[in-house]
Amino acid sequence: MGPCHRVLHPLSLLVQAAMLAEALALGALPAFLPCEFQQGGLVNCNWLFLKSVPHFSAAAPRGNVTSLSLLSNRIHHLHNSDFVHLSNLRRLNLKWNCPPTSLSPMHFPCHMTIEPNTFLSVPTLEDLNLSYNSITTVPALPNSLVNLTLSHTNILTLDHTSLAGLHALRFLFMDGNCYYKNPCRGALEVAPGALLSLHNLTHLSFKYNNLTAVPRNLPPSLEYLLLSYNHIVKLVPGDLANLTALRVLDIGGNCRRCDHARNPCVECPHNSLQLHPETFSHLSHLEGLVLKDSSLHTLSPKWFQGLGNLTVLDLSENFLYECITTTLAFQGLARLRKLNLSFNYCKRVSFAHLHLAHSFGSLISLEELNMNGIFFRSLNENTLKPLTHLPLLHTLHLQMNFINQAQLSIFGAFPGLHFVDLSENRISGTSELTVTTGEGNDWEQVQLWSRDLALAPLDSSGSEDFMPSCRTLKFTLDLSRNNLVTVQPEMFSNLSHLQCLSLSHNSIAQAVNGSEFRLLTSLQVLDLSHNKLDLYHGRSFTELPNLKALDLSYNSQAFSMQGVGHNLSFVAQLHTLHFLSLAYNDIHSRVSQRLCSTSLRALDFSGNAVSRMWAEGDLYLHFFQGLRGLLRLDLSQNQLHILLPRTLDNLPKSLQLLRLRDNYLAFFNWSSLVLLPNLKVLDLAGNQLKALSNGSLPNSTQLQKLDVSSNSISSVVPGFFALAVKLQVVNLSDNALKTIESFWFGPLAGSLKTLDVSANPLHCACGAAFVDFLLEVQNAVPGLPSRVKCGSPGQLQGRSIFAQDLRLCLDEAFSWDCFGLSLLAVALGLTVPVLQHLCGWDLWYCFHLCLAWLPLRRGAHALPYDVFVVFDKAQNPVADWVYNELRVRLEERRGRRALRLCLEERDWLPGKSLFENLWASVYGSRKTLFVLAHTDRVSGLLRTSFLLAQQRLLEDRKDVVVLVILRPDARRSRYVRLRQRLCRQSVLFWPHQPSGQGSFWAQLGTALTRDNRHFYNRNFCQGPTAE
Repeated sequence: MGPCHRVLHPLSLLVQAAMLAEALALGALPAFLPCEFQQGGLVNCNWLFLKSVPHFSAAAPRGNVTSLSLLSNRIHHLHNSDFVHLSNLRRLNLKWNCPPTSLSPMHFPCHMTIEPNTFLSVPTLEDLNLSYNSITTVPALPNSLVNLTLSHTNILTLDHTSLAGLHALRFLFMDGNCYYKNPCRGALEVAPGALLSLHNLTHLSFKYNNLTAVPRNLPPSLEYLLLSYNHIVKLVPGDLANLTALRVLDIGGNCRRCDHARNPCVECPHNSLQLHPETFSHLSHLEGLVLKDSSLHTLSPKWFQGLGNLTVLDLSENFLYECITTTLAFQGLARLRKLNLSFNYCKRVSFAHLHLAHSFGSLISLEELNMNGIFFRSLNENTLKPLTHLPLLHTLHLQMNFINQAQLSIFGAFPGLHFVDLSENRISGTSELTVTTGEGNDWEQVQLWSRDLALAPLDSSGSEDFMPSCRTLKFTLDLSRNNLVTVQPEMFSNLSHLQCLSLSHNSIAQAVNGSEFRLLTSLQVLDLSHNKLDLYHGRSFTELPNLKALDLSYNSQAFSMQGVGHNLSFVAQLHTLHFLSLAYNDIHSRVSQRLCSTSLRALDFSGNAVSRMWAEGDLYLHFFQGLRGLLRLDLSQNQLHILLPRTLDNLPKSLQLLRLRDNYLAFFNWSSLVLLPNLKVLDLAGNQLKALSNGSLPNSTQLQKLDVSSNSISSVVPGFFALAVKLQVVNLSDNALKTIESFWFGPLAGSLKTLDVSANPLHCACGAAFVDFLLEVQNAVPGLPSRVKCGSPGQLQGRSIFAQDLRLCLDEAFSWDCFGLSLLAVALGLTVPVLQHLCGWDLWYCFHLCLAWLPLRRGAHALPYDVFVVFDKAQNPVADWVYNELRVRLEERRGRRALRLCLEERDWLPGKSLFENLWASVYGSRKTLFVLAHTDRVSGLLRTSFLLAQQRLLEDRKDVVVLVILRPDARRSRYVRLRQRLCRQSVLFWPHQPSGQGSFWAQLGTALTRDNRHFYNRNFCQGPTAE
């Protein structure tokens, strides 16, 4: 280490210490990096691609951590010390870290290693999830464990020692350890009595494990036993003999109906699940029983004897299409509340009629009945007659039954009905039904495929800001996805109490005139979306005096017809209407010039072409102005390129929410927000804004939430948000911001509740100021440790902004400043001595001093000597020639090109051994010069030096040997003759004639200053090459 380095090293330490002190004075980093600490003591480390369990710093409040989630990482090895520092840890989720090969998305092999004391070191652990990990045995677990999940692993054996000592365990889940997605050679093996010592176990799940029998000697404390989708095809009373506390039993999918299977299926060997009549007789506490997908053709009343407490019964996906018309099995189930009979159809057959058995009338507590997919074509008063007197029945599912004739008036006879689902049928009208008793007309053969039987969910209600749901209303009828072409008043006779009606996804193409729904005097919500309505009459829907919400979205066919006008004046006559949707109708011309309503609170006008309407001069400028009580307006996807102040000025002054998502706005006049004095929420997401400029948010605005996500914003003017004192939520995510500055917000920053800056390409330069600002408001930034990432420089792209502490690394600008100051100091240090000597002699002396110094500058790796001279000191003529000829010529007479010679008697260090000096001389010189009187019988120091030079040739691939032979006429050895042939310039002979000595010294200088590789004869070899 040179003297300069010894001086600068303490200085660099001082600079780093100063930077560290400055960083510590700033806001503290999130305590649990790279994870996020959330409410309730949860540390969220999900989806961070971690390869080991993070060890949080001692400064973090590790004692507050009660839950740790490491879901979907790449942790393959768990050490004894991984969780020792979390003294209060209760819940640990390690799901999806090292999945079995067949469950891995790329089928990569993986094996998780768990050291013996990994979990034993956490005595407070209560909930452990190790599912979707490639483990083959149950690890050692603390006796405090209450909930254990080992699903989708490679554990195939449970014996008495597997869970020994877990006396507090109540929940055990081991699903999917042996099935078609996670195959094994046999099945999960549970030794008899393996779980008997778990006296507190109440929930046990062994689904999808290829079990062929119920495990023996299960603990009598069990309340929930889930054994679905195994291969248990027979049940006898002894299988469940001691489980008298059982409340829920799921044995569905053990004898499957393969024509309705959505995954690989094996035909049941006996064509039906074999149930002994007294299988469930001793389960008096049973409340839920699942017998779905069991290929049942009949129901034995004896199965349900003694099950007086049964409240939920699932009989779906069986063959009970005939049984449900005659069965007596339901007579003793007075407490049953939910009954599922879905998809009990006959293969390739749909029945003309369906009459439920009279025993359904005994289900006096029934609340919900599911009859989807039984396939009957007509619905009349006899179909559901046994259900009409059930006082608590409120939900009835009749989806996907191919019903083409429906007498809807029958639902008026049900006293407490709240929801009827007739969607996904073929209802087209209400023609009179003729009951046919002929056998030939009772059924119709149809071709069915598994995809036709998939249960389609109802349309999600989405945000209720613009359309309310019907969950809180007393009676809802869903007729969506049928074949209705027209709506006739007679359809709804006896349904005056109906409050919510869905007719979406039909083919209704009529021009509604105000008479179609006259019988529905209590209707509050009407959904006519995804139809072909023609809004021509001015009194449409005026027959509904209590209508509050009307959905007319996706009725674009009539609006797309060129030259046809559309009348929206009916809106003014709906005095109770609060919600209206005209979305995605491609409305652009030939409509009413104004919408008028004093009651309307929310209007969804998205997916139209209001930009074309406003382009027609003043024709539609006041289109929304008549909605004087409007609070929420959605103008998303209206092809807007610009929003002029006069356009905003003609929107209702009462607006509180304005949604302008997914338009083409590249400019927005922020000062025009004063024209909407009550606006609280402005949504500009998905536009083409490049910057938040053109002024700032006005100080008089009531704005509380601003969403400008998914734009291309790269800059924000200072103080843009500062004047909006009521602003609480700002969404800047998915833009092109490279920094987040505190002066954008001013004093407002401390009052923000949410500041979303995720998905921005932040520039993570050293000393980035945005890090300090985000740390100050970190409670308002969602996903700060994991979702806020760097976009540059390249080595940090896509990584968290806390991947390295940007406050401690050296700032590039600061480094350049230091370099400039040091350069100035050096310049002054050289200039001052010159100024002290003004005479020419001093200048001349300094010039030549520098001129003499410059050629001698060498790199940090330069060798101390140019030539190590080896000769036999015992030969006086040779020694005399070396000291008086060679030394003088090479060191004294070459001037600035003088060579540094290493001579034994002059340059070897006393106190070192001969070999140490010899090694240092050979390896510390660019060339090794051998001065020989003859070439035979070389020994001693000459021989050793030659061997070291040869060793250097082998190690460093550098040929450093140069031979000078003082007696040319002496006998030459074979090595010298070979070297002459291969590398002639490295073998020189001292001429006896004085005329040849000048040429000799020139050749010697060349041989000593150039690499020997250049001297090799290319006809024989290429010489040594460096690696």
